[in-house]
Amino acid sequence: MVQGVGFRYRAYHSANNYGITGWIKNCSDGSVEMEVQGTEKDIDEMILSIEKGHFIIIENMFTENVPLKNDCTFEILN
Repeated sequence: MVQGVGFRYRAYHSANNYGITGWIKNCSDGSVEMEVQGTEKDIDEMILSIEKGHFIIIENMFTENVPLKNDCTFEILN
């Protein structure tokens, strides 16, 4: 449950700091879905950076490899 803790905005700024592209959005069940592209090291650093935020604890994470896209930015959806 992440609504109201600034998770998406923290992810947005962290993605930009590490050159990560993709998107993040809140889901109706209170979870967050995020698709990111970057090196494994940069993605790991991004996740660690997000967790450093106040009130943010990532308890579960599901990962899946998906086809690469030619995204140039990281966006907050909905």
